[in-house]
Amino acid sequence: MPLQHIFTVYLIGTLIVFLPSFGFAKLFAKAGVPSWKAYIPFYNTWIMQELAKRPKHWVFWQFIPVVGWFISPGIFIEFAKVFGRFSLGAHTAAAVVAPVYFPYLAYKEDPKFIGPDAVRSHKKKGWREWVDAAIFAIVAATLIRTFIFEAYTIPSGSMEKSLLINDFLFVSKLSYGPRIPNTPLSVPFVHNYLPFGSSRKSYSEAIKLPYMRWFESPVKRNDAVVFNFPAGDTVINLPNFQSKDPYYDVCRRMGRGNMDEGRKMILNDPDNYPLAIHPVDKSDNYIKRCVGIAGDMLEVRKGIVYIDGKEQSLPPASEAFYIVTTKLVPDTDILKEEYDVDYEKGEYESIGINTFRMLLTAKAKEKMLQNGFATSIVLDEAFNGGGGEVFPNNQSFKWSRDNYGPVWIPKKNMPVQLNDSTYLLYERAIRVYEKNEFFKKDGKFYLNGKEVSSYTFKMNYYWMMGDNRQGSQDSRYWGFVPEDRVVGKAWLIWFSWEGGPRWKRLFRTVK
Repeated sequence: MPLQHIFTVYLIGTLIVFLPSFGFAKLFAKAGVPSWKAYIPFYNTWIMQELAKRPKHWVFWQFIPVVGWFISPGIFIEFAKVFGRFSLGAHTAAAVVAPVYFPYLAYKEDPKFIGPDAVRSHKKKGWREWVDAAIFAIVAATLIRTFIFEAYTIPSGSMEKSLLINDFLFVSKLSYGPRIPNTPLSVPFVHNYLPFGSSRKSYSEAIKLPYMRWFESPVKRNDAVVFNFPAGDTVINLPNFQSKDPYYDVCRRMGRGNMDEGRKMILNDPDNYPLAIHPVDKSDNYIKRCVGIAGDMLEVRKGIVYIDGKEQSLPPASEAFYIVTTKLVPDTDILKEEYDVDYEKGEYESIGINTFRMLLTAKAKEKMLQNGFATSIVLDEAFNGGGGEVFPNNQSFKWSRDNYGPVWIPKKNMPVQLNDSTYLLYERAIRVYEKNEFFKKDGKFYLNGKEVSSYTFKMNYYWMMGDNRQGSQDSRYWGFVPEDRVVGKAWLIWFSWEGGPRWKRLFRTVK
């Protein structure tokens, strides 16, 4: 964990206990304690615990990064009680707006110090017991969700058949190190919009934190990774758009390949194209498989990934459409039972004599070839797209969905020489992800006002692809995933549903 991150975390914790001190000082005097003690961060909370006769070890919990931010409001609430403040409104104000509430309490309401004995004799109403328990549960669950694991549901078929629609997962935050939220002020258990179809944001950007990750560990090749959609920083805030039809794709489509023209058209029509801009941690969550890590030279040939020229094995349950030639006409029941090919789902059709188009997993493909069921299996490259349809969306790159690259994946502290091709590939990473002023003019490249011929990356990047290699919106369409977008590793399928529970998938680890 970098020193600057530690400093930021503890600066915030210190400000939490210092900013209300102007109110604490007068309240300390009322309790017979010298007012100067209120201005010493953390010593002031020690004195509060003494006055309230509450456990002093709470003070030490304040030094646990981020967790301490939740402990301090609890100490403030206990301190408010010794001045006779027991209402839910008073406790909420003490926890949420302490720098405003305690000066108001001390100078406006001018309360008396009633001491810890009077606090103990106070009886809560039944409904307050429930409310306090609920608040504790929410705080505890929020900490678990932020630092340990989070529940996630598979919304699409891009990872089939490794992960199926309506698989319910636990995503481990510890695998790559927990990431501190960029926007800590947000509604608990809600991602970027309020529930029930609302288009209103569920968070506030009044407090914004830089990218911080504790106990960082790099993503490994072939991990199933949940991450924030890199091209989801700006979305058209309508149900049929969002990350399903990304803003940048719509710009290119409306401008007939000209991004700037399409952007102007959208900005000039806010009624039909309302925009929402999300911080890093509030862009939509995606799940894909990491097929390339920082520093790799990646290429896709006929749907097969090559790293530094070496062929990579397909995940056993990954799927793609193939042209399959067989000795005999296959039985649909055998196809389903032996090879997981479902005719009723459109995974199999005849296109000639003993020739079929089949959706096969890598495992099924190998099994058909080994047992002689098929004499030939060739990737179906129909509807493969062209250079303008895949990243970096330029016709000069003769790349397609199934035949892509080679492309170098940026690595922290590694330079790239700038030319016309590398500018197209890395411009967004340098400008948007790494927050630089970067542009090309008259054949020259300018970084933060200076002419440059190379750029050294500040972060590691990854290349993510869906296991459904022909049915996935992934890095082939929008490029690299920077390390600050990584959320966690898909760990366990705890439930699965398709018209009823898929019992065989329950409590299966994700591979």
